[in-house]
Amino acid sequence: MRETRNAQSSIFDFYAEHEHAQQLRGLSELLDEHPIALTLIERDFNQKNVAKTGACGLSLESIFRCLLLKRILRVSYRQLSFHLSDSPSYRAFARLRSGHSPSKSVLQNTIRVVSAETLSQINQQFVLHWAIEGELSLDTVRIDSTVTDSNIAKPLDSGLLNDGVRVLSRMMANSAKRTGVKHRFTDQRKKSKSLSFQIFHAKKPVKYALYPKFLMCVALTLKQIERAIEKIRQESIYLDAATIWCEKAEHYRSLLLRVVDQTQRRVFQEETVPASEKIVSLFEPHTDIIVKTSRDVQYGHKINLATQADGFVTYLNIENGNPSDKSLFMPVLEASEKDYGCLPGETVADGGYASQANVQLGREKGVDRTVFNKRCGLGYHQMGVKRKTFDRLRNFRAGIEGNISELKRALGMGKAKWKGYDGFVAYVWSSALSYNLVRMVRFSSA
Repeated sequence: MRETRNAQSSIFDFYAEHEHAQQLRGLSELLDEHPIALTLIERDFNQKNVAKTGACGLSLESIFRCLLLKRILRVSYRQLSFHLSDSPSYRAFARLRSGHSPSKSVLQNTIRVVSAETLSQINQQFVLHWAIEGELSLDTVRIDSTVTDSNIAKPLDSGLLNDGVRVLSRMMANSAKRTGVKHRFTDQRKKSKSLSFQIFHAKKPVKYALYPKFLMCVALTLKQIERAIEKIRQESIYLDAATIWCEKAEHYRSLLLRVVDQTQRRVFQEETVPASEKIVSLFEPHTDIIVKTSRDVQYGHKINLATQADGFVTYLNIENGNPSDKSLFMPVLEASEKDYGCLPGETVADGGYASQANVQLGREKGVDRTVFNKRCGLGYHQMGVKRKTFDRLRNFRAGIEGNISELKRALGMGKAKWKGYDGFVAYVWSSALSYNLVRMVRFSSA
């Protein structure tokens, strides 16, 4: 059974006089003024089968507040569980029932139910309300892109091959426990680990000699997992468990086959594999390879975002692949018109967005001034501004660098630590939403 809000909070939980505790009090009051967030979150939990009777779990209000608290503190679920049991200020903010301290598994199982779409809609509702109330202005926006890393190790072909052998061999070793069907196989994990280690530390001529042995080891594992899948489908009496096991085995088998293919193309055929065809992680296969100019290669997803004059995030989108910034300019204007019912009067973006087509399209949409940080062959007249206006907007654009830095350093958006693509998107949106709420509390108390 799950309630929307706790009718009675504990009288023993209170906010300390410390600055951080008072900020939480202000955030709590802000959330109380906008109950729409709980209505949106309720839809995510209605999709799960929750008994209408029995012990009360965490209320929707407590789950949402624990999510925000986790992002603000940048702690693990285990640490969050400790803080909620130890600190009256955190308990008061989370609105926990008297004597109730959620465990790390309860926190993880409830917080992760809140979807990225819900968090995006909550952020949109807050920004729209603040704009209507005149608390923030949408007249001038600045646009830039950044990269949020996936929570993976630096990818190497030998490491990916070893990961595949390790995971599939472990599944075959545990098949009797999971499915009731015992499968005899030759365990290649020790050999795979040794070859991966040797390749990592070897020079090129030695690597080329070791890879054929490694691929033979991988091929044997793939052949064994195929036989195991067929046997379990035919013999297991635990149909649900067998289906789950086989689907998981097929998933990792298909990924390992892709790694084998790219290894053969890169090592033996000396072919340059396109980034869109590469796989950089078996555990986060959605990860893109992002190269921005001459900087280091990053593994994650490109984030296109916009902030307004006070630094609030008004637009954010997780892109697929590594699209050109030029193609990401118009979606910001279209989203502003759709979500907030208006277009900014002035728009300034990084030099990567610069093109005459974007200036023209922005003007046709109704944007008075469209400026890019670097002119990239565009004159002031082509952008429709004077030198003084160009300098003012260029200086204004620099503020988004600070906004991105705060999102990454203070709210943890630099690396998404939740599993899967859905987890990645939800992690990024939870950081952006927490950033906006904390920023509004600071402005209100200033």
